[in-house]
Amino acid sequence: MKKNIFSFRLLEEAFIRIVMILSFLIIAASLGAILLTIITKGLPALSWEMISNVPQGGYYLGKKGGILNAIIGSLYLAGGGTLLAVLLSFPIVFGINTYAKGTKWQHITRLSLDVMWGIPSIVYGSFGFIIMLALGMKASLLAGIIVLALLELPIIVRTIDETLRNIPKELEEASYALGANRLETALKVITRQILPTFATAALLAFGRGIGDAASVLFTAGYSDRIPTSLTSQTASLPLAVFFQLGTPYPEVQQRAYASALILTIIVLLISLLSRWLSAYLGRYSIK
Repeated sequence: MKKNIFSFRLLEEAFIRIVMILSFLIIAASLGAILLTIITKGLPALSWEMISNVPQGGYYLGKKGGILNAIIGSLYLAGGGTLLAVLLSFPIVFGINTYAKGTKWQHITRLSLDVMWGIPSIVYGSFGFIIMLALGMKASLLAGIIVLALLELPIIVRTIDETLRNIPKELEEASYALGANRLETALKVITRQILPTFATAALLAFGRGIGDAASVLFTAGYSDRIPTSLTSQTASLPLAVFFQLGTPYPEVQQRAYASALILTIIVLLISLLSRWLSAYLGRYSIK
């Protein structure tokens, strides 16, 4: 009997190990195929002129110019959206974990954020477009920032919220014992514990925002110029890739892969930065 149980456990362990290896190989192969395609097709078209110039006349017909407008526009959109999402996330996170702790409002808020996290980005774009029409607004940098902030908000809030739930209760009790109130405990004690998670969540949200096309398609518009105000239409790298691939000219289509390569490099740098910040700020956390 014991021998049969031992054999079954060995088979179970071997099966799980095989599944894990296959999963890793599938993920690695998929990532490798994507990177190989982007690098082989995009690197020949990548040049300093493309990075440092805005599109010129006839750019989508194979003429001169670049995608500087899309690079700066993406940074404006994702940066502004992340900043706004961060400003909104802190009151929500501390509210549901400090003042609404254990109440039905805490569960309702978490459920709402989970639903928001799963909503496709095209729905956010459509919702923002409807609101813009109701308010008489035009596609602009401000509209794109607001929609991206709504898209990134549940990512930041729920990530930080899960970290707060794992903070030792003794830490809060020690703070209360020293005479601190709820607000002081949240700002001076709890905030220090969530620094690594906050940095990671903000950078991951930034990466999601800079790579999203559907939510800004209707709200930020597109322009061959660098935006000079919040009311200006703004280009973005994902839409630049979309429009360049939609042309019948092979030279412009090759530029689309170069644009995708630039976007991939930015996302890769963000991922590496988030890991470094998480490790660096983790020194201030109690584990």
